[in-house]
Amino acid sequence: MIKIMAVNAGSSSLKFKLYEMPEEKVLCSGIYEKIGHEDGISTFKYGDKKETKILPLENHATAVDDLVKELKNKGIIENFDDLKVVGHRIVQGGSYFSKSVEFDKDTEDKIEKLIPLGPLHNPAHLTGFRAFKKIIPDVLETATFDTAFHQTMDPQDYVYPIPYEYTENYGIRRYGAHGTSHNYVANLVIDKYFNGAKNTRIISCHLGSGSSITAIKDGKCVATSMGLSPLGGIMMGTRTGDIDPSVMNMVVQVSGKSCEEVYQMFNKKSGFLGVSGVSNDTREVEDAAKNGNERAAFAIQLFTRRACDFIGQYFVRLGGCDALIFTAGIGENSAEFRANILDELAEPLGIKYDKELNAQIHGKEAVISTPDSKIKVIVVPTDEEVMIARDAFKIYEEKINE
Repeated sequence: MIKIMAVNAGSSSLKFKLYEMPEEKVLCSGIYEKIGHEDGISTFKYGDKKETKILPLENHATAVDDLVKELKNKGIIENFDDLKVVGHRIVQGGSYFSKSVEFDKDTEDKIEKLIPLGPLHNPAHLTGFRAFKKIIPDVLETATFDTAFHQTMDPQDYVYPIPYEYTENYGIRRYGAHGTSHNYVANLVIDKYFNGAKNTRIISCHLGSGSSITAIKDGKCVATSMGLSPLGGIMMGTRTGDIDPSVMNMVVQVSGKSCEEVYQMFNKKSGFLGVSGVSNDTREVEDAAKNGNERAAFAIQLFTRRACDFIGQYFVRLGGCDALIFTAGIGENSAEFRANILDELAEPLGIKYDKELNAQIHGKEAVISTPDSKIKVIVVPTDEEVMIARDAFKIYEEKINE
């Protein structure tokens, strides 16, 4: 049994979960939020305790320093040597990585080169990696990439129809995201509901503040909605998803804003927030729609249509579908959003689901389709951290057996 820490560094947050492996027993978990602020927040869960405190968090290194100290102070580890591996989630691995790897100097350099493709996340990942290395120099660190699962796509599915030298020379292509999540839920469904068969056709809907939909054939990604960056694909909390490229030029002309300002608007002020005028939080948008807010109601309709467009596209791409998966914040917890999508897909795809059961499902695994549905519909809570820990443990075993 060894202790492995799974770390998920966001642009202003750091989630963590400490496992005892290979049993996958969770010893503690938590999150540091509002990194970069004097009133940062840390939440620490262990045993039957949940502790929250306010503290200045200058950067991700400050969060890592506090995390490691708290592990000792709370008696979760006796000394730093108890922590054998730190596994990091990396948003953007470009075309360099098709699997999890040791986080060595070569990996570090490549992640740094990819900062233009992941400007908010890759710097945070590097800061976290370097902070652990400084505090525990001998710890093995690994990198699990959100883009790795999507490296099995064919060129027809990831190349953009732009002058080809930009694809060749600058790596401008579709990379996708949420691959760790899509991989986890697909593996679970294949093993649990299809007896491990690899000849499966799955459409995985990771729906949350950031959303992506992925077509998975025989356990491998063949197409995914997010593109060069997480801005592409379906409409999201604050992101546009796919739009006509000329919209950028038109908005620049009519607003007087720069391309960079409009790009940031498409990332941070669009999606549910931009259309509804209410919030990027779908729970607040739902409440507003129920209270008669027509723009909020329209935002929900627009999201539903965009999601169904991709599901229909991937149904054709796969030549059918055996399972439709809902996961992540919206997918796991919103019966209304699931119902909206399933109702629109019911007639063309032959989907039938138990409406009463769907209404009861909140954050737990369940098959909500009926036996006579042509496609099995399953809600699966995602677990990116356990995938990070599994890959980290595998790399650790390979290292000690060299």
